[in-house]
Amino acid sequence: MKYIVLLFITGCVFVLVSFGHFLLVPPGLVNDAVLFDVKKGEPFGAISSRLEKTGLISSALLLKILGRITDQTKKIQAGEYQINRGMTPVQILEVLSSGKSVAYSVTIPEGINMYTIGEIFEAKGLGSKKSFLTLVHNQKFIRDTLGEAQPSLEGYLFPETYSYTKSDNHESLVRLMVARFLKTYEELKKYNRAQFSRHEWVILASIVEKETGYKKERKYISSVFHNRLKKNMRLQTDPTVLYGILDKTKKEKKNITKKDLLRKNKYNTYTFKGLPYGPISNPGKEALLAAVLPARTNYLYFVSRNDGTSYFSSNLRQHNRAVREFQMNRAARKGKSWRDLRNNQPEGN
Repeated sequence: MKYIVLLFITGCVFVLVSFGHFLLVPPGLVNDAVLFDVKKGEPFGAISSRLEKTGLISSALLLKILGRITDQTKKIQAGEYQINRGMTPVQILEVLSSGKSVAYSVTIPEGINMYTIGEIFEAKGLGSKKSFLTLVHNQKFIRDTLGEAQPSLEGYLFPETYSYTKSDNHESLVRLMVARFLKTYEELKKYNRAQFSRHEWVILASIVEKETGYKKERKYISSVFHNRLKKNMRLQTDPTVLYGILDKTKKEKKNITKKDLLRKNKYNTYTFKGLPYGPISNPGKEALLAAVLPARTNYLYFVSRNDGTSYFSSNLRQHNRAVREFQMNRAARKGKSWRDLRNNQPEGN
C-alpha cells in the first residue's frame, strides 16, 4: 500500500512539475515571431494541435487543460496574430482571445482614379481589380454607402492611409473610404460659397487635383476654371481627355494627340462647355477646399513650366507667348521635371 501511495504522490509531483514547466518555460526566443491564423469556428483542440506543430507550445494536451481551467476555450477569436516563441501559454491564450489581429496599411495617394486603386488593392491581396470595379459600380452598394445614386464611387474614395487586417477585403475598405469622404464633406460644406451640388463640387475638385501637384497652386488652378465657367468658356483641361479615354478603353494613356482633343465623349471638356460627366480622380481635402475657395484672379489660362508649377495668363495672347516659352522651347524643358516638387514643395496649402 505504501508503494502505491508513493507512486501516486510521485505521479502527482511529476504532473505538477511538467505542468509548471509548460506554463513557465517558453519553447523559444522572445524575438522569434510567428504569424498564426485562427479560422472562424475552428475548434480549440485543432488550434492547440496547430500551436504544438508550429512549435509555439510544447503540448496541445496541456494547453487544452489550461484552456478549460482558465475558461479560455470559448474566448478565442478568429484572426491573424503575431506570437513570439518566448511567450508562455497563458500569454498566447491572451493574444488569441484579444481579437487584435495583425494590422497592415495601404496608402491611397491624392488624385488617383478608381482603376489604379483597384490595382493597389489587388497587389495588397484585398481582392481582384475586376471585383473591386464591380463593387464601386454596384448601384445598391453606392446608395448604401454614399446615400445617393451615382454612376460609380469615383471621386468619393477618399485618399488616405488605411489600416486593415487579413480578414478585411476591398468592400470593408471602400466603406471606410466613403465614410471618410462623408466626414470630410460635412467639415467643409460650410465653405461652399459657389453653391455647387456635392457632385459638382467633387467633379471640379477632381480636376484641380489632377492639374497640379503643387499645393500652393490649387486655388489658382481653381480660379481659372471658375472664371471660365462664369464666361461660359470650355474648361479645356487635358486630364478630362485622358479620363474619357480610360473610361472607354479601360486603359491608361499618357500622351494626348490632336485627334484625342477632338474626339467627343462625356468627359472631354475640349468638346463641350461646363463640367464633365463625373469626377476624374479622387481628390483630397485641400483640393476639395480649393474647388470652392478659389483665389480671386482674372486668369483664364495656365501652362506648365515643366517643373511642376504653372504660368498663369489672363488672355490668349499672354498664354500663347507662355506656350512658346515653356512648351515649344526645348531648352526651357531640358533637365526639368514635375517630380522636383517632391523635394522642394513647402508644407501646407
